Amino acid sequence: MVVIGGGGSGLAAAIAAATSGADVVLLEKNPALGGTTARSIGSITATRTPHQDRLGIIDSPEEHYRDMELFARHVSRPDNDALRRLLTDNVPETFRWLSSLGVEFFGPVEEPPHKKPRMHNVLPNSRAYIFHLERRARRLGVRILTNARARRLLVGAGKVAGVEFDQPDKPGQVVHASRGVVLASGDYAANPDMKRALISDAAARTEPVNPASTGDGQKMAIELGAKIINGDLFGGGVRFAPPAKPSWISRLPPSTWLMRPANFALRLAPLSMVRRFIMGFLTTVMVPSHELFDAGAILVNKDGERFADETAAMIFELAYQPDGVAYILFDGAVAEKISKWPYYISTAPGIAYAYLGDYEKNRPDLVYRAETLDKLAPLMGANPAKLIETVERYNQSNETGPSASSLPARKQRPELRSEPFYALGPVKNYISFTDGGLAINERLEVLDSQGDPIPGLYAAGSVGQGGLLLKGHGHHIGWAFTSGRLAGSYAASRKET
Repeated sequence: MVVIGGGGSGLAAAIAAATSGADVVLLEKNPALGGTTARSIGSITATRTPHQDRLGIIDSPEEHYRDMELFARHVSRPDNDALRRLLTDNVPETFRWLSSLGVEFFGPVEEPPHKKPRMHNVLPNSRAYIFHLERRARRLGVRILTNARARRLLVGAGKVAGVEFDQPDKPGQVVHASRGVVLASGDYAANPDMKRALISDAAARTEPVNPASTGDGQKMAIELGAKIINGDLFGGGVRFAPPAKPSWISRLPPSTWLMRPANFALRLAPLSMVRRFIMGFLTTVMVPSHELFDAGAILVNKDGERFADETAAMIFELAYQPDGVAYILFDGAVAEKISKWPYYISTAPGIAYAYLGDYEKNRPDLVYRAETLDKLAPLMGANPAKLIETVERYNQSNETGPSASSLPARKQRPELRSEPFYALGPVKNYISFTDGGLAINERLEVLDSQGDPIPGLYAAGSVGQGGLLLKGHGHHIGWAFTSGRLAGSYAASRKET
């Protein structure tokens, strides 16, 4: 059997198939395994976990199934109920399976509108998944080929029977797959042509979180008659630029012998200490909240010009600004607000809110402060006169003061006049993931345009999302591992031909 993709879903598929007795080859086009899984926050949402049991939380897959609908109620299209049921029924076993491989989790923590705590956070970070799964796959004899980019699916005797792939020194290689092929190659967030065709030009210009997510699996399957569902859906928005150097917490080794006592200590530690630990690495991946702009902050480009309505759900105009970057500008009055509840800069779901002090401590590279706007402008590389003009124009606009409350689409926002002045940034638009997955059935078989299975072809993770709406934290990761496990098992059970 052949698995295309070495992220979470691909490794899960390879391990499941090898455990079932299949001879497995895994092709990963990058120099190392990881995929989008290794770049994620790493939370997984599941019920009936040992962590819930320890806290006396009575929960069920049925309740999880119903609560997922609450996250997706604002999406203007139907969910794939069969796949949602498949996820919620099987993710408890996926969680226990990951734990058996040595992955440690902290939690569960709350994330409304989930009615019960069921989000679990991996320790120390999402690289732990890849560390433990790769080790297990190699022990099972999975042959892992890196720098191996799949180019084409091969068909023989009416079924997908192999893959043609390239390596830098060996182009045009072929590996045969008598039990079939599992596509686990991720999404197309890094494919401008697919984003332009399926989403928009602004999305095509927007930087992906994972530059290797180029939609290879979707393209190869479409050549065999497959189709994409929900091609225009994606997750993304304004996000702080990553740090130049990873924090010490993010560099902790994911070994079980270290994480197990750390997990135990966190369970007994006061909430303030837990918060300090979590914030140490979450401020590297969190995004600015809309509450920050409601409090009075505005968005300016690197020249100091305001270019969009900051309260919009997705600020597409940012893609067309110089270098695609901007800064969040606010004054001393706003700074005082976002230093304590109920205002904040970012959220760490179920754990804490990140305030200005958290960013000053954990991401000082993002925080600029000066007593006046003309002194702040050079710190962020902006034109002082233009920045002053921008703020004055905003202060005199109908977005501030009493008149703003009469505008139905806006909340009243304060003028920016109190010294000192602050800028947070740079921020960029990022696409975290695209939700356009191939149509599949409940056995994870890829379907053609008539809804019939393409023999020998399976899909897992983002490439096999099949119209499933994965809103809320921990559902993309849960689907990646769950669909990977199932796809590998189903493919391995095929009669060898």
